[in-house]
Amino acid sequence: MLEKINNKEIAKIFLKLGFTAFGGPAAHTAMMREEFVVKRNWLSEQQFLDLMGATNLIPGPNSTELAIHIGKEKGGWKGMLIAGSCFLLPAVFITGILAYLYKLYGQLPQVGPFVYGIKPAIIAIILAAVYPLGKKSLKSKELAFVGMSVLILSFFVLNEILLMFGAGLLFMLYVTIRERKTLNSIFPLAMISVPLATTATVTNMNLFWIFLKIGAVLYGSGYVLFAFLDTELVATGILSRQQLIDAIAVGQFTPGPVTSSVTFIGYQINGFWGAVISTFAVFLPSFVFVALLNPLLKFMRNSKLFSSFLDAVNIASVALIFSVCIIMGQEVITDWRTVVIAIVSLILTFGFRKVNSILIILMGSVLGYCLTLM
Repeated sequence: MLEKINNKEIAKIFLKLGFTAFGGPAAHTAMMREEFVVKRNWLSEQQFLDLMGATNLIPGPNSTELAIHIGKEKGGWKGMLIAGSCFLLPAVFITGILAYLYKLYGQLPQVGPFVYGIKPAIIAIILAAVYPLGKKSLKSKELAFVGMSVLILSFFVLNEILLMFGAGLLFMLYVTIRERKTLNSIFPLAMISVPLATTATVTNMNLFWIFLKIGAVLYGSGYVLFAFLDTELVATGILSRQQLIDAIAVGQFTPGPVTSSVTFIGYQINGFWGAVISTFAVFLPSFVFVALLNPLLKFMRNSKLFSSFLDAVNIASVALIFSVCIIMGQEVITDWRTVVIAIVSLILTFGFRKVNSILIILMGSVLGYCLTLM
């Protein structure tokens, strides 16, 4: 049995990580390994790898769930709540302040030239983030076919959950038939349909259901979140695509999980309570899944069929992210200036993988301002 740690110590360390964890899930994971395996010896390498694997088996932001898992292992139920909350709160707090300032000043003409260059830079950042995910997800020709099919269908079918889970279930069925197993061996997955807003007016209860649903099915990278938001909020007129792009930028500027962008989005839609409810709803499933599914993780890791489901969902997630990038690109890259910024951003993100995304955004902003003076 693992040695338990004082909850004050857990809170202190995860607050520090919450304020300093820039760079996305991969960077967050590396920082946690450094803290808990190398520096403090709270976990062995194998234990840490097991927890990493567990985060990939359930929906939700991976780095947040890894924090919750570590808290559960080292501090029990209280440790789980403390670790997850302390890791999230700094990002949520900073994002909330930026959301307030954005609502006051974000649309001022003098800010426009700086925001102008951020848009194509954001697309490059997302593509650079999804590229290694795509490489890792392409485990077979069959999965490549799944990804291409989802990408094509995403331009005609707006329901991203239908695409993701449809891909997962159909691929699991294919694996079952291929291996001549009975349908009774398929791991059952149930989905609860919730009422969603379909107009430009949305209540806080609508926001709660939208983000609860997203948090409950958010497989893969945190960037998949923006594919969901594009369908649930932009396509229904609740949020503008400009606000979505700005939310992505805020997610890059702030520490912690990129999913904290929902705080920014909730504030733009319904003010303070919209931000609070959206944030609570999107992260709630992560805590519930870690608490309830922890005893099942060994079975899930060893289930070939469940693994095939996750493989298909992951490649579908990558396809949806790429689809959103194409749509954003059509709206954002409209003249020679944005073409230049996009090309420079792509060169930096793909050519210099260790460059922090914050620097790419700053470069895009400054370059956008300079080019608008020409």
